[in-house]
Amino acid sequence: MSGLGAGTTAGQREHKLPRVTGVKNKQAAPTQITAEQILRESKALQDAEIKAPTIKITDPEELAEYRLQKRKEFEDQVRRVGRWNPTVWVKYAQWEEQQKDFRRARSVWERAMEVDYRNVSLWLKYVEMEMRHRFINHARNIWDRAVSLLPRIDQLWYKYVHMEEMLGNVAGARQIFERWMQWEPDHHGWMAYIKMELRYGETERARQIFERYVKCLPSVKAWVRYAKFEMKSGGDVMAARACYERSVEELGDDANTEELFLRFAEFEERVKEVDRARAIYKYALDHLPKSQAGELYRRFEVIVSERRFKYEEEVRRAPLNYDSWFDYIRLEESAADIERTREVYERAIANVPPAAEKRYWQRYIYLWIKYALFEELEAEDVERAREVYRACLKLLPHRAFTFGKIWIMAAQFEIRQLRLDAARKILGMAIGMCPKNKLFKSYIEMELQLGNIERCRTLYAKYIEWSPANAGAWGRFADLERSLGEAERARAVYELAIAQPVLDMPEVLWKAFIDFEIGEGNREGARELYERLLERTRHVKVWLSYAKFEATPLAVLAMPAEDDEELEEEARQQQLAEAEEAEGGEAGTAERETRARRVYERALRSLRDSQPDAKEEAVMLLEAWRSFEAGCTSRPAEERQKAVAAVQAKMPRRVKRKRAILLDDGSSTGGMEEYYDYIFPDEAAAAPNLKLLEMAHKWKRQKMEGGGGDAEAV
Repeated sequence: MSGLGAGTTAGQREHKLPRVTGVKNKQAAPTQITAEQILRESKALQDAEIKAPTIKITDPEELAEYRLQKRKEFEDQVRRVGRWNPTVWVKYAQWEEQQKDFRRARSVWERAMEVDYRNVSLWLKYVEMEMRHRFINHARNIWDRAVSLLPRIDQLWYKYVHMEEMLGNVAGARQIFERWMQWEPDHHGWMAYIKMELRYGETERARQIFERYVKCLPSVKAWVRYAKFEMKSGGDVMAARACYERSVEELGDDANTEELFLRFAEFEERVKEVDRARAIYKYALDHLPKSQAGELYRRFEVIVSERRFKYEEEVRRAPLNYDSWFDYIRLEESAADIERTREVYERAIANVPPAAEKRYWQRYIYLWIKYALFEELEAEDVERAREVYRACLKLLPHRAFTFGKIWIMAAQFEIRQLRLDAARKILGMAIGMCPKNKLFKSYIEMELQLGNIERCRTLYAKYIEWSPANAGAWGRFADLERSLGEAERARAVYELAIAQPVLDMPEVLWKAFIDFEIGEGNREGARELYERLLERTRHVKVWLSYAKFEATPLAVLAMPAEDDEELEEEARQQQLAEAEEAEGGEAGTAERETRARRVYERALRSLRDSQPDAKEEAVMLLEAWRSFEAGCTSRPAEERQKAVAAVQAKMPRRVKRKRAILLDDGSSTGGMEEYYDYIFPDEAAAAPNLKLLEMAHKWKRQKMEGGGGDAEAV
């Protein structure tokens, strides 16, 4: 047995492993067979398919028997194959549907749902049956149950909305979307809601949904879609830009992504805002690591290269167009290439204006200013910035004109470097070579901040020596002395100032001197200044100010005007009473009113005697005098009324007259114009014709009031 077994095993091994012989003839066979022929022959050799026999039902009893048999088969399959196989349930329900027995079909679907309600395919097929046969309310009920049981299945919501929209029930579709949005779906759900509103032209509703969208899903994708919506809906560039800006603010650290900045920059490029796009790229590159901003770097380089080519063409075509150089410099500064930026600055300042006229240099000088600030702040090269200032000051033709700004900036630069001596040297050289008001003010302000009072006095002395007619310089010099408590020095400065033969604004200086004396409590000094001023001018405003000065307590005059306006009426009256009490009470008030009345009388005589044509000024004076008399508190009411009536008697009468129209050269055009004139009581007495004319007018008025027609004829 062992030998037989051994022999059999060897034979079997030899049979299973035949020796493989090589193909000796590798030439093509005379008859070629393709794969298509092989498949066709195999198909032909197959046996015919076994088809179920066709059953023809001829009477209701046979049909009932057939249905009973099929239902039994389906029920057996459910029990045999298993209740968890959805295919059996689907076939069963569809067969019942074919039999038009919808009640049994719904029963089968409901039994299937009890087994596995999480099966989305079953819900879809169930509702499709109802929709095919126009059972709309049944379909709605099924959809409501489906989305309530499976609210996270987006397909159910989409199908539900689609059905309502196909039925034309837009309000119902909107309600379904609102139910869905309460579950905070993903981006596709929100966009489906928005697209539905846009299909029906509800742009404002879509905008409100976008606002909810970006709050529910604060992401770059949501904000970018919002911005695109604003551009597509109305082309509102400002609204779209506001979306991008809000995204950067509200997303915080999450906004530091390459995608957001790319979309923002692309938007600015589309609306032709290249400078904004470049600024966005620059901001992104400064705040994102290079490993996360590869595309940003590439896009930025493309934009910079394109703009650089454009600016090169512009400056080559018009090298003296400094605006093009400024744009070119801003481009290179945004690229953060210091050497290339410095090269552009050097090329720009090499284009010196052709003429030594200041109007040609006004834009050019800002190239030097920007160059110096760039070296100091961006390149942080202090020595190079100092050289830029020196080269600029050396280049300017100071004998023809200068720029105080560049001198001041050079001095401020040295102060920032803690080199006060160098700053003083620069400003001193500026005052010596080309003195200007701005240079003196800046130098004095610098020394005043440093507390060098004697230097300030020396500078003010040189200032008024250079410009003795400058009332502002004299006033600031006196203010300095007054702020230091040097009243005598300040008074001496004012005296020297008003003694100058020529002043650009003498009225300002006189007012400042008078206010100074009032502030010092020197009423006699202020009164003397008014008298000296009236020797130089008899202007009505001087008289009015003098009268107000005499009528008002000194403490009230010294009160700042802005504080006086802010005071409430009760507080103001209290302060006024205190000031009157301090200056003698009622006796002092009567004395002040008497002095003021004398000033009004002098003023009226002066205006009527020396300036008879200044009638409007005289009327202004009389109106102020009348208001003064009505407000006098030192007199009884009857005396006040008499005084007011006396002033009223001095008031002129206004009449309408005609005069010839004269041209600038004094010639007449032949036409007449009407104007108003004032006739004072003394003029009416001196001109009897005016009295006669007045009587004629009075008679005409009486006749017209009496209804006489003769008056019209007259």
